[in-house]
Formats: sequence, structure tokens, C-alpha cells
Amino acid sequence: MTQTEGGLLQQILDYSNRPNPYPLYAELRKNPVHNEGTGVYVVSTYHEIRSLLHDPRVSSDLHNMTLPGPPRLEQPEDSGLPPSFIRQDPPEHDRMRRMTNASFGPPHSPRRIDELRGDLAKVVSGLIDGIANTERIDLVEQVSYPFPVTAICRLLGVPREDEPRFHGWADTLAASLDPMPGQDPTERNRLAQQARTELGMYFAGLIEERRKNPKDDMLSELSTRGGPDGTMTTMELLSTSALLLIAGHETTVNLITNGMLTLLRNPDQLQRLREDPRLAVPIVEELLRFEPPVQLMPNRTPLADIDICGVTIPKGSSLWLIAAAGNRDPLRFAHPDRFDPDRGDIQHLGFGSGIHSCFGAPLARMEGQLALSELARRLVNPRLLEDPPEYRQNAVLRGPRHLPIACDDIRP
Repeated sequence: MTQTEGGLLQQILDYSNRPNPYPLYAELRKNPVHNEGTGVYVVSTYHEIRSLLHDPRVSSDLHNMTLPGPPRLEQPEDSGLPPSFIRQDPPEHDRMRRMTNASFGPPHSPRRIDELRGDLAKVVSGLIDGIANTERIDLVEQVSYPFPVTAICRLLGVPREDEPRFHGWADTLAASLDPMPGQDPTERNRLAQQARTELGMYFAGLIEERRKNPKDDMLSELSTRGGPDGTMTTMELLSTSALLLIAGHETTVNLITNGMLTLLRNPDQLQRLREDPRLAVPIVEELLRFEPPVQLMPNRTPLADIDICGVTIPKGSSLWLIAAAGNRDPLRFAHPDRFDPDRGDIQHLGFGSGIHSCFGAPLARMEGQLALSELARRLVNPRLLEDPPEYRQNAVLRGPRHLPIACDDIRP
């Protein structure tokens, strides 16, 4: 690799490039596998990423990363909790995911998500009703953040009024996913461990209460339901609950915000959605390709040497999959830098793929469709006040921190 190529990952992680990393992704794709010279192997092309996501030789367990490399995430057990199932490999991953899915979706709970649609439509409508100042709306603070937080709280059975308590823990744990060059990894891991411990203690109280007085929510079912795989231990319950709470809203905030930003930059598509709310379905799918809320998947590792495009990725090394680069691979998608909801084939990597594909995809899709269609319908002449807006620090969970917009009026 050349020195210039070796610096591309650092440029992607550099906050100054957060508003538009896509030209850097295009440079990455010129060589499907990059060795950054720091123990990191970066894969950026669609077919290679998808293949690795389905490859049983690729591990998500941090303990298998044995070669020297960049600073690692903290080990979850350092906080007293076991790793969540997204940080486990089969068979434990499969067992935990099956038990969690029994309370979330088909075949055991086939209507749980769909039955939320009416209530969630009222929630997003109420949030738009509450916008008082049409001259300056912060879409993140007023819609994109409170909507998915309310949704995941209802699904899990977490009191919505407790949001100020878990907001800080969620922010800290989401930030711990980001490599953020220059930050002291020891201090970052200490803060993440502390947040995970405190969030676990919070859920311990909720789970104890649900075991005594079950309700119609996921926490109650996870706490009391058994099945072919048995029941979760208390520690597994704490770890899984923390995962569902954080993953259940962090990425959807980005999906809605990136979605509205993209639609405002493409007013013809915004007008189409305003006239036909059914277009929310293909629009959300194209957004998951064009501006995915999860841009890269770091900290995977091969369990054996893997040859990709003439490069050997050694066992135990740090493997990063740049899903957002794969989503704009011209060898897979025609005119990949064009936002085109009319694509006939949008098999994107926005929710990953393989055994670790996004667990909450059905809920995220519903929330994105409801929020964007209602915003398009009700905001009269919406327009951006800042472009590009201020972005979050996080390169993994990339999205605007604020999205200031204005409109002439709000339709009933």
C-alpha cells in the first residue's frame, strides 16, 4: 500500500470530513482491501463486504482479535455484564438472538411491531404538533430523537420519563463505538464501562419489578418466558436490555435525520412523497443505501487467514467493513451517488447482512416511513438553514447532531 492509501482511514475518521466522506470511500474502493499499516484491514467494496458478513470465519468476539492493532473497545465483562449477542459468535449468538426474537417478531410474536403502527403514527404527529417556532426547527431535538426513544421505550416497557437518566449512558456507549483518533482509549473505556454498569443497574430494578408484575412489553416477556433454549439469566437479561435500548434508537435518529436532509436536498423527491405517502417505503430503502445510519463496522476479526482480492487478511487481525462505501460501489449499483428511490434492486448494506443483520430493522423501517411521510405532508415549504449541518463526532453512527430547518406553516 502507498502512504496515501494508508492515510485514507485516518481521513475518514477525521471530523472535518464527516459532512461528506463519500469521495474518500471512492478512493478506498480503488483497492478493495487496504492495510492501513496499523494492524487494520479495511474492506470497502460491496460484494467483498457481503461475502465477509456471511463468512463463518469472521468473528465478532473481541477476544479473538489477537494481533497488534488500534485501541480496542472495552471488554463488556469488565463492567460486570456479559457481552451482548452482537459481540458473540455461534452457537451462543444464535441462542441469545433466538430467545430475544421470540419476544420481538415472527414466528412467536408476529404482530408486535405492526400493532405499534397506529400508536407510533400518533406519537410522530404529536411531536410535529408541538413545534411552536417554524422559523427555526431543530429536527433532531424536536422529532428525530424523541420519536424513536418513545418507540423503543414503549416496546421494551421502559418509562419514557426516565429518558434523562439513560440519555447520558446511551451517548457514552454509542461514542465508545467510534475509533476517534487522538482520544485516550483508557479513559474512553473507563467511561464506557461505568455507563454500562449504571445502565445494567437501572435495568436490574425494572426487571425485578416485571418479574413480580408482568406487563405487555418485551421486558416482561424476556424476564418470564421460557422456551426450547431455556430462559435468560439475569446477567444476560441486563446485557440484552441495554443493547435493545441503545440500538433501538441511536441508529433510527440518524435514519430520520439523514432522510430529511437528503429529501430537502432533493426537493423533487420530497414533493413526490408529499403527494404519495406510499413512496415512503422505497425512499427509506434508498436512504439506507445512500446515507446509511451505520457507516462502518469495525472490530471484526478472522478466525483463519482469509484471502480477498489477492490480499491475505491474517487470523486475529482487526477487520473493518465500510458498509457505506459498499453501498455506493459502482460495480453493484448504477449511478451510485444519485439518490434514486425508483431503483428496482436496492439490496443495500444499511442493516448489515448475515447472522448479525440488524435485529431491529422492521421497527426502524416503520419509524423512518412514518416520520418522513408525516414531515413531508405537514411542513409547508421546508428548507435547510445550514448545509452542511453540524455532525455528531461519531464516524460509525454518522448523522447530524442538529438539523436546523424552517417552514412557512404546519398543516393539520
